[in-house]
Formats: sequence, C-alpha cells, structure tokens
Amino acid sequence: MFDLKEFEFWFIAGSQDLYGEETLKQVAEHARIMAEELDKDPVISGRVVLKPVAKSPEGIRRIFEEANASPSCAGIITWMHTFSPSKMWIGGLALNKKPILHLHTQFNRDIPWAHIDMDFMNLNQSAHGDREHGYIYARMRLKRKVVAGFWQEEGLRRRIAVWMRAAAARLDGERSVVLRLGDNMREVAVTEGDKVEAQIKFGWQVNTWGIGDLAERFKAVRDEAAEKLVREYEAAYDLSPDLRTPGKKRDAVTEQAKIEIALKAMLDAEHAGAFTTTFQDLHGLPQLPGLACQRLMEQGYGFGAEGDWKHSMLVRAAKVMAASLSGGVSFMEDYTYHFEPGREAALGAHMLEVCPSIAAARPRLEVHPLGIGGKAPPARMVFDAAAGPALLATLVDLGDRFRMIVNEIEAIRLEDAAPAGEAAMPKLPVARALWRPYPNMRDAAESWIIAGGAHHSVYTGALSAEHFRDWAEINGIEFVLIDRDTKPARLRDELRWAEAYWSSSK
Repeated sequence: MFDLKEFEFWFIAGSQDLYGEETLKQVAEHARIMAEELDKDPVISGRVVLKPVAKSPEGIRRIFEEANASPSCAGIITWMHTFSPSKMWIGGLALNKKPILHLHTQFNRDIPWAHIDMDFMNLNQSAHGDREHGYIYARMRLKRKVVAGFWQEEGLRRRIAVWMRAAAARLDGERSVVLRLGDNMREVAVTEGDKVEAQIKFGWQVNTWGIGDLAERFKAVRDEAAEKLVREYEAAYDLSPDLRTPGKKRDAVTEQAKIEIALKAMLDAEHAGAFTTTFQDLHGLPQLPGLACQRLMEQGYGFGAEGDWKHSMLVRAAKVMAASLSGGVSFMEDYTYHFEPGREAALGAHMLEVCPSIAAARPRLEVHPLGIGGKAPPARMVFDAAAGPALLATLVDLGDRFRMIVNEIEAIRLEDAAPAGEAAMPKLPVARALWRPYPNMRDAAESWIIAGGAHHSVYTGALSAEHFRDWAEINGIEFVLIDRDTKPARLRDELRWAEAYWSSSK
C-alpha cells in the first residue's frame, strides 16, 4: 500500500569550527554511526540520511535550502553533539519548510567515571549544545518535536518513528488531490469548510468533479473486467448464498465492481489520494458506491461520505501513518448509543462505507436496500470491528482555524455486549464497530460536543494519540485529546484559553 522507506529524514549533527579538525572528525564519525544504526532499525519507519556536520551559517543555510527543494525529504532531525551557537542556525531555520525533530541525546550512554577529562567534556556536551539549540526554536516560535533520551533506547526510537509517520503523511498530502464527486450533503454544516485554507495548512488540493465523469467511465467498463474483479471478491470475502447465482443481487455486485474499476481509474488519472461521494448526487450510477468505497479504502485511498472532504483527507493521512501497522484505519460515523448502566457503549457504522482493514474476521458480501438516495440496493461488506484499544479522530473548521479532536476508546465485541441469549444485531446489514469511550460515555460525549467534534471521524486501532498530535503540530492546527483523565468542565476552560492563544498566534 505505502512504502515509508521512500520518505527521507535528513540527520544533521551540529557543532562549530572552534573545536578544531580532530574533534569535528569525531563528531562526524559519531553522527555516521548513529544515522546508520537508526536507518537499519526496523522500528524506524523512514530512511535516515546523514548530512554534513553543521558548523557554519553558510553550511546550515545550504542544507535547509537543499531540504526544501528535495521532493523526497519529509523531515529533518537535528542533534547538537557539541555546542553549536544558535545564531548560526537562524538563516536556515527561517527559510525551512520541512517538519523538524530535535533529538536531545548523546553518543555515549554513560559517564566514563575513571577517565573523564576536558577533551571528553568538550566533545560530548549535548546537554550543553541542545539547550542552546532549543532556545532558538523557542525564540523563533518554530514548530518542532523534542525527543530526549539515549539514542539506542527502543522507546526513544519508537517516538522518532511516530513523528516520521506524521511527517510522511504531511508530504503525501502535498503530493495529492481530494477528488470530490458532487458537493457536500445539503444543509449540513460540519462537512463544509475552507478549501483554500485547507490547501495552505495541509497541502491538499480539494476540487470537484461531476458525477457524470464517473458515470461515463462506469458505462465504459467491460463486462469481462468486472467479472474478473468479482472473482477476486469471491477469493477475498464470503458471499451470501443469494450472490452466488445469477440474478439482480449478483448483478449488484458486478455493478459495484464496475464502479470500483471506474473510480480507481479516475483517482489515478487525477493523482488523487482521497475522494468523496454523496447519495444526493448519483445521476448516471445504478447504486451508491458502497463496496467500491470499502475496497478503495482498503487499498489506501482516503474517503469521506456526504461530500466530507476533510475526513477523506484525514483518512488518507491516517492510512499513510499506519502503513505496515496492524489495527486498520477507516472512515466512521457515530450512530447510536447503549445507555445500560455500567455497560454503556457507542455503535459506529455508516450506510455502507467502512473499511475492512478494521474487521475482526473475514467480511461477508451482501446486497440490501439502502432506504435513502432513491437508487437500487447496493452491495457492501458486512463485518464487526476487531476488539481492543482504538481511537477516534475528527477534524473541524472553526472559521479561524482547524481543530483536531481525538478520543481514546476501547472497542468491544458485539457478542460480549449483547444481553445473554440475544443475537448480536443479525438484522443490521452494515459494517460496524462498538466501543466504550474514555473516560466514560457521559464525559466523553460531553467533551466531544463541547469541542465541536463532528459526527464523522477516523477510526483506527493502529495509531496512537501521539501520531495525531504530531500530525496536528506539523500542520499547525489545534489538537484536543479526550482520554482517561478528561473532565468536561476543565476541558471547557482549556478551550477558552486556547481561543486566546490561537487568536494571538496568527
């Protein structure tokens, strides 16, 4: 789906000419060893590329100019092996356009108690140099992630890898397009937003194509190509018995295969990484894309229903961040609650479009009436989401800024939540997830609503809140976390304080 090794992260060790040639050779050698070891570690998600030791204003500026011009550089890692006067860095940092991680570490883990001398102190003074370096970021009000600890520790490397995934998602966004088929669902507020500001903030181009463009491609798909794809469905998923024999329901599956083929060709032709549909604009299509949307999400495309381009963007970003991780990523919508005391839970689903990457077991293909949109019964995958830790992330436009809201949750099996002796939703023919939000149902719901969270979200068991926090920081947007410690009254105050911060930071 995605190969994160195509994204480069430039490793820059800082020093200065004052230390002399011998010390600078040791700095360069230590930086080489660190960069090579990090690059070989499977925990590290991107490529670590060593750059020359930064020791002069001219050299530093040149590195940042080259990074800005590089289409494969997704971020920069800086580390001050020695003292590196931070005024040297102003020119380069002022023009930098890449995400930065400030690594605060040192080459040696331990102090050599019996042998330490001034030569050792002059060479190994990251505790000194990184404080000077950190000051200039703070003075210039620059966004960056700070990771401190010994560079060989697995925990530290995992935090670097989290940031790399967020930075890779940012670069992927700059390369991609959101293909909107039709407009937003009529009269809905939260799916609207400022597309120009979105391109400024996230790099995504958000544009509209008529549904007729897709309908024409759909009509041109050959029956043989559709049948070949249906055979792929038969190998990958279970089919309900009524789909295995000729008839209207089998034809509905074939129509979804044609929609998938046509839509994928359209996405690839426009270099689009994400797309939206709406059941209010289906002229020329026999049914709402359901299975086709699920399949394309499974392949890594972002998706948003009812024209929700913001969440199609966010699904795509999460897909990139979750590359090679287990747990899946899907578009999601809050649907209904279970308020039984002590067993409260939320049921998430959508009409059709939930990605099978979050499924607990092999999905089943079924065809049922939709009850909305006025089209033929569409084919879709039906499954339950896997149990375990997960989270919901939403992105809203507040008019003066974007806000991301993340709620940590625990996904639960439907069978475990259903009353004893009752079947778990046998008459609900959609893919679905059931979860208990943190800190509890009441406080989570109140906090989400206080913060203005949308009814659409990204659901993932693959990513942590840190992934989304890093992505929000890189993109310069507000981040709100609802977790085990959240209290609605306190959150309300924090959001009011945030209004002052974001108003003054423009």
